Amino acid sequence: MSRRASLPGASELFRLTSSPKLDRPSQAPPAPVEPVEPKPSGNGRSEQLARGVAPHGSGRTKHDAKITVYVSGDELVAMEQARLTLRAKHELVVDRGRLVREAVAVLLADFDQNGEESVLVQRLRVVGSDGGETEG
Repeated sequence: MSRRASLPGASELFRLTSSPKLDRPSQAPPAPVEPVEPKPSGNGRSEQLARGVAPHGSGRTKHDAKITVYVSGDELVAMEQARLTLRAKHELVVDRGRLVREAVAVLLADFDQNGEESVLVQRLRVVGSDGGETEG
């Protein structure tokens, strides 16, 4: 008799656990996201990009893409404080991912609407190519 435990193989660990037959039919498929139509901005030019994203963050849905973003300790603390303030004062329970998705949606909407005068362009102009503040 062996003293070693019998462990499952990779095929058992990575098998599919659901199938379309087992999914509940009452679940409606997610509504398709309609692309944003380009419209002229205040300076008379057409939008540079027509984004296929909603004007709001995508919320709590299954996402098919992932990025990793590194932040400083101070930025992480500020994000957690904002998240806790949203919960305590506004009764909005959000995770860090949703907070970031909403922030990105707001920033991109401002960029699409204001172009050269957007917060994104203005802030990126202040920061040098190495990520540090420019002198001047």
